[in-house]
Amino acid sequence: MESSRFPLPDQRHYEYAYALAHKLAAEELNHRDIRKLCQRSGARYLERNAQRAIVLAYLNRPHQVTLPDVDITLVGSQEAVSMREKILILHYLTIARGTPATGRVITFKELPEGPVYFPTFAKRTVDPLLDHFGKEPYRLLDTAGKLGGHGADYGDMAVTINVFPSVAITLVLWRGDAEFAPLASIIFDASITDYLSTEDITVLCETVVWKLVKSIGQD
Repeated sequence: MESSRFPLPDQRHYEYAYALAHKLAAEELNHRDIRKLCQRSGARYLERNAQRAIVLAYLNRPHQVTLPDVDITLVGSQEAVSMREKILILHYLTIARGTPATGRVITFKELPEGPVYFPTFAKRTVDPLLDHFGKEPYRLLDTAGKLGGHGADYGDMAVTINVFPSVAITLVLWRGDAEFAPLASIIFDASITDYLSTEDITVLCETVVWKLVKSIGQD
């Protein structure tokens, strides 16, 4: 799989592993045809006065990647971009194949090595989604709107969030009743494997879920 050249480290690996993953992804970016890369990823290429940059929408907000130093900033804001998110952005840009959406929905278990890593995925994403929204699923729609999310026709409550131009994730909740406990799932278009690795998808979903959790009750 193409992304195996610079896998996204787990949170336990500390700052060194993140710095290394970022360095490798940045080097990969600088060796690529930037215009073609932008076409495949849905990003915009800017070139002004010998300065070059990529502008990419991530969670409904424009992020700029300045070249060749590969500095990633949030356009129009002083808010810092986390190292994990910088790596996700770089991986998306370098892996993107420009594949159109298939219209076929898949679960995490249908991803490459998904069945093996599903217990970890569930612990990092599905469990906190259930813990914080399972009893009050209506809150998911209101909270997801802060990330540009919109309602989707799955389960008892579902939202689709366009994380990148060609990558969306859909979070689904079932309320449960006296007989059955609430359930949750996260699903994707089958084309997602042409934009992110399985580990990247795990980190991406974890990032989105915790952004939703942290925004509960915020104005």
